[in-house]
Amino acid sequence: MGWSIVRPTGLTHHIESRSTKGYTLFTEFGNDAFLIDMAGRIVHKWSFDTIDPGYGRLLDNGNLLMSGSEKDLGPPPEDEPTKPPPPFERHVMRLGGYKNVLHEVDWDGNVVWEYRNRFQHHDFIRLPNGNTMVPEWVELSDELHRKVKGGYKVHRERLPRLLSDDLVEVDPDGQEVRRINVWKLLDPVKDPIVAIKRRWEWTHVNAIDINEAGDIAFSARSCDRIGVIDGATGALTFKFTETQGQHHVTWVDDRKILVFDNGYANSRVLEIDVDTSEITWKYQGNPGPQFYSGHISGVERLWSGSVLVCEGTSGRLFEVTRDHEIVWEWINPITTTNESGRASNSIYRAHRYRHDHPALAGHDLDPMNHAAENRLLGLM
Repeated sequence: MGWSIVRPTGLTHHIESRSTKGYTLFTEFGNDAFLIDMAGRIVHKWSFDTIDPGYGRLLDNGNLLMSGSEKDLGPPPEDEPTKPPPPFERHVMRLGGYKNVLHEVDWDGNVVWEYRNRFQHHDFIRLPNGNTMVPEWVELSDELHRKVKGGYKVHRERLPRLLSDDLVEVDPDGQEVRRINVWKLLDPVKDPIVAIKRRWEWTHVNAIDINEAGDIAFSARSCDRIGVIDGATGALTFKFTETQGQHHVTWVDDRKILVFDNGYANSRVLEIDVDTSEITWKYQGNPGPQFYSGHISGVERLWSGSVLVCEGTSGRLFEVTRDHEIVWEWINPITTTNESGRASNSIYRAHRYRHDHPALAGHDLDPMNHAAENRLLGLM
């Protein structure tokens, strides 16, 4: 089901007595990060000069951690001829979710910490000990490459070796302190690449999250798998196989996870018990195609028990209660040009933060500070 090109944007629905009050963070692809209030008005903006931002999270230390790719600063000097990247790097650069830098910035956008890794992608998490974890693409051995089942290739096409993922933890100095090999945890036959995916990646980890016990939940989109890794032993303790093209697995508590199940025709939000594999709550469209995003997208449980959903491709953010009532909806009015040259208002993910979150404390969040921009976008 599509959506009208003349549909209303900004705040389209709000039941104030039932919504979870706070500020919502999202990133405009390749441009700015915005914080909006419950009325859908911009109250703060972070702009980036040296990276094309991808996706950000507010940290408890008051800063914003943002993934990104370094901007194209033009051709090198004539005495420094351009060298083509090696085959492995060329492979990862054409894959979705590719980012090569993390920038931690303060409220005014000043960079206070940076981590560079040419093969990191999609997601990141700041750990309680101050370390940071990212997924990193790795190339499989010839032997394992041949064992992995599934996927497709064009007739007589010669493809590079399959990629999988490691989860890499680095300390504040950017030094690696832990590495978890996701490709050792899944089975090349029992966890095949889905049939409609090209044989470029086996796992494609697009989300990671860590609970208070230190256990790591991950989403591996290319093989339609969600897993949980024991934080102490590194063993796989849970595997879920009933999603399709899913994104943004998050912990609800130490024994339940939430995931945006993109699907191939209809999308769902699933809450899953990791002890029993039981689906304990779900949200879907009525009719089914009314709610659908074929890629990107996210979901997180709010402190009230409601769920914030990012229907990514349509640029639609909404809050839904436990009894399936939508109590807040906001449509992104900001249109950019995507990599294919087409207009897009997509949002990769969104997060909502309490009014007393450390990153917001002591800051002026008056939407009148951005009155001109809010009026231009029809938000005031």
